[in-house]
Amino acid sequence: MSLIEAIILAIVEGLTEYLPVSSTGHMIITGSLMGIAESPFTKLFEICIQLGAILAVVVLYWKRFFDISRINFYIKLIIAVIPALGIGFLLSDKIDELLESPLTVAISLLVGGIILLFIDKVFNKPVIDKEEEITYKKGFIIGIWQCIAMIPGVSRSAASIIGGMQQGLTRSLAAEFSFFLAVPTMFAATVYKLLKAYKETPEMLADSNNIMMLAVGNIVAFIVALAAIKFFIGYLSKYGFKLFGWYRIVVGLIIIGLIVAGVDLKIS
Repeated sequence: MSLIEAIILAIVEGLTEYLPVSSTGHMIITGSLMGIAESPFTKLFEICIQLGAILAVVVLYWKRFFDISRINFYIKLIIAVIPALGIGFLLSDKIDELLESPLTVAISLLVGGIILLFIDKVFNKPVIDKEEEITYKKGFIIGIWQCIAMIPGVSRSAASIIGGMQQGLTRSLAAEFSFFLAVPTMFAATVYKLLKAYKETPEMLADSNNIMMLAVGNIVAFIVALAAIKFFIGYLSKYGFKLFGWYRIVVGLIIIGLIVAGVDLKIS
């Protein structure tokens, strides 16, 4: 992986992690188009640069993350992340197989896009506009919704935001809770992948060039994610999901068109 390729992947991660368009799907396709998707380090890189995106949320909402008097906030996040930890552990190998299928990504983007076109009308009567009003049960249910995003192309952000709206949260609160939930979820996934890589291929993490790429990737992902989060919250509150729905549909159709045309997007 070159420095330019690392920066491109990090920009894609930062832009798409918190938007309902699937960061994983975009990075799979980006890596495939650049011809580096088959590299074991690329797959590790795509997971590890999530740390930069995580830090963006922590920095933007640092007062809420480090207010130890709000113990219920932490308990809600722990409860909400349990489904993803359990299913992720049990189905790790199957998830890895799905991650190697551009067609799965394309179909998920397309179907998810259609859903986003109508989701604002389906859940148009929110009753919860404060995080303190989210119960432990609602947090757990949102966590279950998040698990749908283990299918590449679905989008963790989209799944958890829709889950929040289904539980009566306003669009902006559902988005914020989705951001908060991303921190333990993505941190756990990153640590797991790092430990697995250290155990199976320790030389990959001993390579100084790889370490530099990871450092640059996390810095770029952090900066871009900061801007993306600020944009998304403002836009979502005013206009809803329709734009993202059309975007997903267009991207999904383009990927399917490339596959039909014989363009080699195969990752495995």
